[in-house]
Amino acid sequence: MDEHTASPPATVNIAAALPRLAQAAPGRIAMRCPGPDGRYADAHALSYGALDARSDAIAAGLAARGIVRGTRTVLMVRPTPEFFLLMFALFKAGAVPVLVDPGIDRRALKQCLDEAQPEAFIGIPLAHLARVVLGWAKSARVHITTGRWALLGDATLAEIERAGTGAGPQLAATAGDDVAAILFTSGSTGVPKGVVYRHRHFAAQVDMLREAFGIGAGGVDLPTFPPFALFDPALGLTSIIPDMDPTQPAKADPRTLHAAIARFGVDQLFGSPALMGVLAKHGQPLPGLRRVTSAGAPVPPQTVATMLDLLPDDANFWTPYGATECLPVAVIEGRELLRLRMRTEQGAGTCVGRPVPPNVVRIIRVDDAAIPAWSDAWMVQGGQVGEITVAGPSATDTYFNRDAQTRLAKITETLPDGGTRIVHRMGDLGYFDTEGRLWFCGRKGHRVVTATGTLCTEQVEPVFNVHPEVRRTALVGVGAKGAQTPVLCVELEAGIAKTEQSRIADELRHIGEGFVHTGRIERVLFHPGFPVDIRHNAKIGRETLAVWAAKRTQDLA
Repeated sequence: MDEHTASPPATVNIAAALPRLAQAAPGRIAMRCPGPDGRYADAHALSYGALDARSDAIAAGLAARGIVRGTRTVLMVRPTPEFFLLMFALFKAGAVPVLVDPGIDRRALKQCLDEAQPEAFIGIPLAHLARVVLGWAKSARVHITTGRWALLGDATLAEIERAGTGAGPQLAATAGDDVAAILFTSGSTGVPKGVVYRHRHFAAQVDMLREAFGIGAGGVDLPTFPPFALFDPALGLTSIIPDMDPTQPAKADPRTLHAAIARFGVDQLFGSPALMGVLAKHGQPLPGLRRVTSAGAPVPPQTVATMLDLLPDDANFWTPYGATECLPVAVIEGRELLRLRMRTEQGAGTCVGRPVPPNVVRIIRVDDAAIPAWSDAWMVQGGQVGEITVAGPSATDTYFNRDAQTRLAKITETLPDGGTRIVHRMGDLGYFDTEGRLWFCGRKGHRVVTATGTLCTEQVEPVFNVHPEVRRTALVGVGAKGAQTPVLCVELEAGIAKTEQSRIADELRHIGEGFVHTGRIERVLFHPGFPVDIRHNAKIGRETLAVWAAKRTQDLA
């Protein structure tokens, strides 16, 4: 090769680890999925060899239908073997899977699909029926169904796989900057946004998760949020997909989860705080687990304490902090979190630990406007609450077809060597303590700005959540920012009569009087059951509660 000829860029692709693992241990089970009857039959298991070979065949079959490198492809398939085969096939083809939570509002779902401008649509028959009836993804020119007959599609997945069988290994020479997927946010603070993931973002996440949690090949994972199972093959793990509705973790059957853990020797578990609450309430020991990870929202301290009691002494309970746009950002182990519990219950916020290397996490002053270029002048002093920002290899750089939101969330930083990097604004408020730990104080959009100061949800709600008859609270503001009235919405534990609400309200006000920042909260409203996000069932829908509180306040006036 001529010395002036540039070498081609190295292939970066999350699916690249699959052929290596398949060659090293073709018979090792990559994942087990429950069948329609909830049973884990061999027909619903995939070895590394089968996952690699069958995803190769599907990738080749999709290419014959025009789904190739760069093709945006909506994927609406339940967490079955077909979902994982298709995801790895799309990655291998260099196509761009588009994932949207199926449980979101139908209008928002249609908007997300329209924004993504997909060129292909792969889904279960019910998804294709909705596509036709509701006008989803009209830009899609190729339609593949996982059903037995191609009634609403151009071909079935079985036909696609047969057509590609024998084509040999498939792995597009994707570069790190190539778009790998469009993953929509949960929409807990508005209409979901399509986060553009590049192949380098996925690769960085795998490396950072491996190092942060000491994950080694050969473990068995129970990922109760299916997209997280996509990391397992790259980490050399076996995934046991649980028999549950992934959009309703709060309603999971703990007996079913325990049975899967015991049967397959599960030693690590990922789940939302809502799912951890289910296991904690069930109260049965989890002797086989060595690593439990919970993310999506702060985990209540009592849930952390109960889970640690149920786990072996040498097990870890991790609560990583991050978002769809950037994960992981920081991490803390449950025992350290409990040591800081009193500070949380006194209004310090929730500690989310220390930044995961090589992330650079900095706090800037609170501003709702866009910040085009980074300046150190925006940074606040240690201990001061501001907006959390992160620059790192897993920080994404844009939203798909959402230029205004991209400008609000991304800052371009010029580096000393003349290069640039993207700084992501988390949209969260927080601060660093004197020991270098990051504390989360709540969403920036949820702060309540009164005439006398600003209140942050995670510095207020834990103060009141100590009441034994309170399940959880939510701080919202009524009125215009700058003159908002703080309102404490309260969800009581089950079985408490309405006649007790007046007494409990007085007791909550008394608790609040013990702290300067909560002493200003006088209005208490009781709600029958807080709205929560459809992804983790843990993020409180404070926007919805604020509208409800405003109406209730008006009605009571």
